[in-house]
Amino acid sequence: MPLLNRVNSPATCRAAATAALLALACCCLLCFASDDDGAAGEMPGPGQRVVTVDQSGKGDHRRIQDAIDAAPANDSTGATVVIRIRPGVYRQVEEKVVVDKPHVILVGTSSNSTIITWNESWASAESPTVSVLASDFIAKRLTFQNTFGTTAPAVAVRVAGDRAAFYGCKFVSFQDTLLDDTGRHYYRGCYVEGGTDFIFGNGKALFDKCHLHSTSLVGGAFTAHKRSSESENTGYSFVGCKLTGLGAGTSVLGRPWGAYSRVIFALSYISSTVRPEGWDDWGDNTKQRTAFYGQYQCYGEGSKTDGRVAWSRSLSQAEAAPFITKAWVDGQEWLR
Repeated sequence: MPLLNRVNSPATCRAAATAALLALACCCLLCFASDDDGAAGEMPGPGQRVVTVDQSGKGDHRRIQDAIDAAPANDSTGATVVIRIRPGVYRQVEEKVVVDKPHVILVGTSSNSTIITWNESWASAESPTVSVLASDFIAKRLTFQNTFGTTAPAVAVRVAGDRAAFYGCKFVSFQDTLLDDTGRHYYRGCYVEGGTDFIFGNGKALFDKCHLHSTSLVGGAFTAHKRSSESENTGYSFVGCKLTGLGAGTSVLGRPWGAYSRVIFALSYISSTVRPEGWDDWGDNTKQRTAFYGQYQCYGEGSKTDGRVAWSRSLSQAEAAPFITKAWVDGQEWLR
């Protein structure tokens, strides 16, 4: 590090201050207890309405969609509806789950026992197993699944509302598992599984201590972000995450769906599943000039940067700082 011997240098002071602030920010993000982060919706609070979904008929509703439909459409007070979903496999036989009311909280017992599933390929906006279209949504301890298979895109969840947060959830499919479409989103302690472009869209999202697992045997990609212009304030940031897969060299970190695609991995474990080059331009070398793909202080066999494509970035502390706290998604304004 330069200028360490210049005790009274203003540049040294500024660098030290930047490093200290970055360390404090990382501590606040990564060391804060997940139980506290996900506490919203556990106990009824002022203005909260709590209902229960139970397939056996021992709750307020048998179907998740019925509970959502019963929620107020335009509550100006901002009161939340907490929908507790009892254990079971909720297969959406008649229709998929669409969250089109604001201030809805879905709470499962555990992601292993509370599963929302469907098996339809991506054909339209109505195809995902679950679609979050309204703002101020929270999900906890649920599995969202699309079992269509490996022959076509099959979305488990589409997130198109602003200020959506997921805690301890699982997202399982193969191609295009999680459509993080539009808006600001936060994922804490989640598991995302797929093979091809399995986190994609044009949202602005922070993945905090999540596990991404590639099931691709060849040619896989963890992300496909669709930022189309430099003016769009979108991108995916992965902080303190774990990346694994079925074999060595089977996937890249991402490829640009849009020309200005933006993805950052920081302080994360990257296994040998990730190929040495790290990123792919999706057959369009013009995107090499505009895509923003960065890595900051990652570790593991697949994190080595000496083989990375020349157009990716090894970020400095100052360059990484805007992406690695909840401020990336303006979380200080809306995360509870």
